Amino acid sequence: MLNTETPSTLHPDLDRYATEPLVRAFVDDQLNAVAAVQAAAPAIARAVDLAVPRIRAGGRLLYLGAGTSGRLGLLDSVELLPTFSWPSERAVARLAGGEQAMFVAVEGAEDDGPQGAADLLGLQPTAQDVVILIAASGATPYVLGALREAKRQGCLTIGLANNPGAPVAGEADVGILLDTGAEIVSGSTRLKAGTAQKIALNTLSSSIMVKLHKVYGNLMVDVKATNAKLRRRSVALAQRASGADEAAAASAVQAAGGSVKLAVLMLRAGLGADAARARLDATDGNLRAALGE
Repeated sequence: MLNTETPSTLHPDLDRYATEPLVRAFVDDQLNAVAAVQAAAPAIARAVDLAVPRIRAGGRLLYLGAGTSGRLGLLDSVELLPTFSWPSERAVARLAGGEQAMFVAVEGAEDDGPQGAADLLGLQPTAQDVVILIAASGATPYVLGALREAKRQGCLTIGLANNPGAPVAGEADVGILLDTGAEIVSGSTRLKAGTAQKIALNTLSSSIMVKLHKVYGNLMVDVKATNAKLRRRSVALAQRASGADEAAAASAVQAAGGSVKLAVLMLRAGLGADAARARLDATDGNLRAALGE
């Protein structure tokens, strides 16, 4: 039996717990998710280093999974736009059972290997694409179908699984094992297995974005201001990175069309928007290089 399916020996009387011990048992078990991702850090770093050149060459991040794993992949993909202004067409997710499976479980969809391959092919993959395949069991047929098709297309494949020896990790170019063990509620991988996947996906995609110069220091200078909160954040970030006062920062952000990165360069280098944009383009969007640091 897979580790993720094996009943936990730690809490055989879980249904008898008083409320506070019950809650503490769930919370404490989540610490194992952090430990699992810590152990996988070298594999995640290797995935980042292999992915960045392909993404720089125009590749996309493509996520495929089923159930909780697929929903986490979709979540990671959609959040790259507001956080890093990463184009939505370059971070695309497919979920077993289609879009409706995001909200309602589609029974049997994860068992369809040919559909996984078809969904991957429907994205018209190229050799520059990075395909992230997520499965707690590590043997989900839908995900394996997508993985094998991605390899046939020459994509870089990154497999995340929560069981040692899982084919999703073993067959991928980079396998990331998140060995979270038995769940406190037997087989419920929406718990710490899912938490470990979320941490690993956050780490993988955010590290790629940092390597692509989407961050200056630890500041989110490529944020896309799609609402009032993010517009306020853009001005605050421009202030912090440039040392300008609020009025000057707000004016620069507006002149830069909402781009914090461009506004900071304008303020720090005393450039107009067009000249600052040309300098950023010359450094491939690297604000630190554009500032001569």
